[in-house]
Amino acid sequence: MAKKIVSDLVVKGKTVLIRVDFNVPMKDSVITDDNRIVQALPTIKFVIEHGAKVVLFSHLGRVKTEEDKAGKSLAPIAKRLQEYLGQDVKFVPYTRGEVLENSIKALLPGEVLMFENTRFEDIDGKKESKNDPELGKYWASLGDVFVNDAFGTAHRSHASNVGIAANIDEVAAGFLLEKEIKFIGGAVDNPERPFVAILGGAKVGDKIGVIKNLLKKADKILIGGGMSYTFFKTLGYEIGTSICEDDKLELAQELLNEAAGKIVLAEDIKVTSDFSNETPVRVVPFDQIPANEMGLDIGPKTLATFNEILKDAKTVVWNGPVGVFEFSNFAGGTIGVCEALSKLENATTIIGGGDSAAAVIQNGYADKVTHISTGGGASLEYLEGKVLPGVACVDEL
Repeated sequence: MAKKIVSDLVVKGKTVLIRVDFNVPMKDSVITDDNRIVQALPTIKFVIEHGAKVVLFSHLGRVKTEEDKAGKSLAPIAKRLQEYLGQDVKFVPYTRGEVLENSIKALLPGEVLMFENTRFEDIDGKKESKNDPELGKYWASLGDVFVNDAFGTAHRSHASNVGIAANIDEVAAGFLLEKEIKFIGGAVDNPERPFVAILGGAKVGDKIGVIKNLLKKADKILIGGGMSYTFFKTLGYEIGTSICEDDKLELAQELLNEAAGKIVLAEDIKVTSDFSNETPVRVVPFDQIPANEMGLDIGPKTLATFNEILKDAKTVVWNGPVGVFEFSNFAGGTIGVCEALSKLENATTIIGGGDSAAAVIQNGYADKVTHISTGGGASLEYLEGKVLPGVACVDEL
């Protein structure tokens, strides 16, 4: 069903609460990747331009103790947002109380306020992450309408999304959440065909639900990365010292049986003796991995096969790198997939967050794909076909 979007709201003069996902990587309180801030700008700018009083809030990392708060303040993020917006962003270093309430009351139309890390509420009983009813009701009381634009936490029922939504009159999706619903939800529910899924990463166990769901939806599933060696082992091949989930071998066989040819594994592998970028690298057929070596990337024949399958695709979903792309010697497969997707014409190409999103961005392909998801865990659960609480709580039109 169609969801209410921020553009469906009348926000002039109202206090609009926006749950954003500013859980950005930081080092020594310095932001190292601000993509999630950039992705939230369209929604924030829209409500500013339409005369709303804007209250933003987000989590940042995990916070369980007072010591965990070090380096987890949203203050540096408020400063970065201020630069992007070209206007003052008032920062309140509290998650509740008179200072926060009075600061919100003092806002004028078009002004923006951000309050402190919602996870600071987890120090005393995980009130945020366990959706404490009193906390959700309190935060809802701070505004007139609620906009959820945090896809990264949409798979969780927290006080800052579901809790607020249950206690406020109007709930809409921001433009970023709308994109996630449109592209990932659309790929799962009604893909244009041929529909090809590319799955990588270390573990089959992390993607069992995704594979099972995509077997019903996709025309082909291309599998690379560490998870592929569990499939090779279940087929009886030597995998050397490659990563493998021995407790998932039976499951891998069941998936292969169910796939009926839909799953495509690597034909050749880049191997080395140590998990390192320094040791010699060579390419071997998938069934000739030496007992004392490990596979860390797909080889050129595999990439050529993947390219051949992808060239006619109209919908592509990619979740998980197909090699250890952090090492330059084993980044070729992942970069090759980026390149293949960038050349597709009239196709919808969706990158499912996490490491695959990082690979696309770091290698300069961000503007050559249709959509890069901002939610790793959320995109996985969406691809599984699960109902996400942060999406379900948005009003329907």
